[in-house]
Amino acid sequence: MPLEVMNSPFNQDQADLLNRLLPTLNEKQRIWLSGYLSSPGAEAQTAVEVPETGGQIQETTVEATREITILFGSHTGNCQALADVYAGKLKEQDYQVTVSSMDDFKPKALKKVEDLLVLTSTHGDGDPPDNAISFYDFLFSKRAPKLDGVRFSVLSLGDSSYEFFCQTGKDIDQKLEDLGAQRIYPRVDCDLDFEEPAGEWFDGVLALLNEQKAGSGSQAPSAAAQSVQADDTPVYSRAHPFHAEILENINLNGRGSNKETRHLELDLEGSNLSYEPGDSLAIFPENDESLVDQLIKEMGWNPEESVPINKDGEIRSVREALLSTYETTCLTKPLLEKAQTLTDNEQLTELLEDSEQWKAYIYGRDLLDFVQDFGPWKGNVHDFIGILRKIPVRLYSIASSQAANPDEVHLTIGALRYEAHGRQRLGVCSIQCAERATHGDQLSVFVQKNPNFKLPENPEAPVLMIGAGTGVAPYRSFLEEREETEASGKNWLFFGEQHFVSDFLYQVEWQRWLNEGVLTNMDVAFSRDNEEKVYVQHRLLEKSAEVYQWLQDGTYVYVCGDEKYMAKDVHEALITIVEKERNVSREDAEAYIDQLRKEKRYQRDVY
Repeated sequence: MPLEVMNSPFNQDQADLLNRLLPTLNEKQRIWLSGYLSSPGAEAQTAVEVPETGGQIQETTVEATREITILFGSHTGNCQALADVYAGKLKEQDYQVTVSSMDDFKPKALKKVEDLLVLTSTHGDGDPPDNAISFYDFLFSKRAPKLDGVRFSVLSLGDSSYEFFCQTGKDIDQKLEDLGAQRIYPRVDCDLDFEEPAGEWFDGVLALLNEQKAGSGSQAPSAAAQSVQADDTPVYSRAHPFHAEILENINLNGRGSNKETRHLELDLEGSNLSYEPGDSLAIFPENDESLVDQLIKEMGWNPEESVPINKDGEIRSVREALLSTYETTCLTKPLLEKAQTLTDNEQLTELLEDSEQWKAYIYGRDLLDFVQDFGPWKGNVHDFIGILRKIPVRLYSIASSQAANPDEVHLTIGALRYEAHGRQRLGVCSIQCAERATHGDQLSVFVQKNPNFKLPENPEAPVLMIGAGTGVAPYRSFLEEREETEASGKNWLFFGEQHFVSDFLYQVEWQRWLNEGVLTNMDVAFSRDNEEKVYVQHRLLEKSAEVYQWLQDGTYVYVCGDEKYMAKDVHEALITIVEKERNVSREDAEAYIDQLRKEKRYQRDVY
């Protein structure tokens, strides 16, 4: 007879667990369990030895029903997406799992956590992403508790072209150990092509958990329990991108502008892709053919020779692999270090010994520069391609509302061109879109969800949007959505660019929304139209009292665009406004802005 709440002293969760376990036991196991439970001081525990594969991994005592807590810190949504996928896989195997962003997790509850999986990106110069700041600060404060009995593993995402690669993950990993937690699986640091190493990290963690579950007497899930029902509907994702046809490709800048900003409209019909305002569209770009051909010629490679492009043994010709798979335009320190084994050029070793020199060298140079500067090269094409990383996808804020544009997605892309070290340099994806992708061509895309940059659920809530250049893209989607859903909340846009005449992106649409009342206020800053440069932060300060009143009225504030200058200056302007209008100290003003962030009323999509 199955156990139920009414016929046993167990609650529903306990009854469910026992009903799953008991039918799987043989007679010998039932007799052993009966005697074990009747013995004095019986505890459902077992010792498991974990192999030491990096870090201090020790023998530990594992309870049979330990709960897994997954915390993520995510800027563009990658860590959150991985956290959701991994939580789903763990739940399929009957693990108890809690998933939370670090900001939403009560840090004082950390000492009650049993098994902790941390997934975090690193932002800027080694900083935690916005939705991990409060957790990170708590962890490194005097209030952080001892974590004896807590077990953990860290997955860190980053970009090796930055000096402080995966620094947030490294910091958290070390601090958890310092606080007494036990590392159950080594930290893995992932570059922009994070899919394979992240998958290997999770497989390693899961194998260890399953091993311990089996050792504790619980039955590992059968193959049938792990299977997922097949569906004939194609699912397009990072691993399986959709080939979207270009419907429109328009230059938004007027005559005389020194910029080129493309408005792309892509056809999503048949993709089943869905997006919300604030999400991004990821494009798998292709390298410029002339650069690839110069590289092949310089190295003396056969462009038709086959080379593997992944661990599954998939092959491409050298030329095709360099065009579509491997990065050729960005140099990183790890690449330079790996290349040392392929050359006897001592200048490369000397360069890497001086941090200021190698940083200066990689800025504005590409793979062609590098192979020309530090040859001759040893080994074959397989050896050299083996040290290259994959071309990272390019993320662009979506500039349309799907409610207003079914089966379409719109993008705003600034073409990147500059001269450095005697050569013209071109942005990989932006120039592909500006020069090589025309009406009717296709781009390989998928939707990148961004839960950290979302319109308020309350349609009556006011919205204040701040952006410069292409940073205005998501606000076009915001206003299309609010117009389509007839949201009654007020909308205020601050927009900055160089020249009013040639660079006022989407001017006609903003003016229409102003006339129709969808856009309540709009303030613009065109920095090159006057002798004194004026930027969006200056416009904010000019409207200090009104901006503060909007904040007091429950406004949601959004910042999109350049992180190093614009976003930093806007942040300072908001602190100054609060400091002035509330007549408080800077520390109190910073706390006010930080509280807005915790309430998700201050959201940033900066790069």
